[in-house]
Amino acid sequence: MSSLPSLFANNILPIILIAGVGFLLQRMLRIDPRPLSRVIFYSLTPAFVFSLLASTEIGADDIVRMAVFTIIVLVIVGALSYVVCRALKLESLTAAAFILTATFINSGNYGLSLNSFALGKMGLLWASIFFVTSAMLLNSVGVYVAAVGHVSPRKALVGLLKVPSVYAIPLALLVRLNDIDLPLALWRPIELLGSAAVPSMLILLGMQMARAGLPKRKDLLLASMGLRMFASPLIAWFVANLVGLSGVGRQAGILESAMPTAVLTTVIATEYDVEPEFVTGAVLATTLLSPFTLTPLMAILGI
Repeated sequence: MSSLPSLFANNILPIILIAGVGFLLQRMLRIDPRPLSRVIFYSLTPAFVFSLLASTEIGADDIVRMAVFTIIVLVIVGALSYVVCRALKLESLTAAAFILTATFINSGNYGLSLNSFALGKMGLLWASIFFVTSAMLLNSVGVYVAAVGHVSPRKALVGLLKVPSVYAIPLALLVRLNDIDLPLALWRPIELLGSAAVPSMLILLGMQMARAGLPKRKDLLLASMGLRMFASPLIAWFVANLVGLSGVGRQAGILESAMPTAVLTTVIATEYDVEPEFVTGAVLATTLLSPFTLTPLMAILGI
């Protein structure tokens, strides 16, 4: 087992340094992060998922197992956050913001990077399945929660279908399971685009952190942080045993479940005017806390 300082230096510090570049770029040049976000979402991420799944041996049953694991973890955390909202008698907009921040995970920018550094290509593969599944839920259920009943289930489903990475999985499995050899002229640009995804995500994370600030409701912030950073990985630990995740898949799944609040929640909260200040503050606070929670978690997982 590695020491805590080496775990931090080898796995967390590189993420901070790359995100720091994005932070400095935003502070110095005032770059709008939305165009980069769209490039990552609509081109780099689907290429990344496709190239990873098409070139790595993992069975369809393992993909389903990780997807089920992800859904169960998010549903349990979401249910707990709803209970907290009811107990505190929060109004609908505040409750929606709280549920968003406690439930949805930065499994892309941060999670994929950490799993890549800590667990290598197989860890990255498992994490990518978690990421795609959680992105589907955020773009459907997350939007439905943020709209506080103003978006129909049908529109929420349409949001799910707008996630490009959803289509990358079946296409990649089709190619691999049928031993289809893509022409080099096609494979190389896909692979090159995919390789740009993780560093671009970290640059974007830094840019978005430069625009964030802490919210006024410190009590709600602490409750949200507790669910996101502590309860979620603990729940994931037991769910991994329940669904039969083991080895690198188990480590990757639990690590992903311990990530800070998803940056995309700030976009959704702003779009639907659901306490955007609180949501942005939760993203910042959980991200700042994450090195102090993820480093010991990696040690506990035997990484």
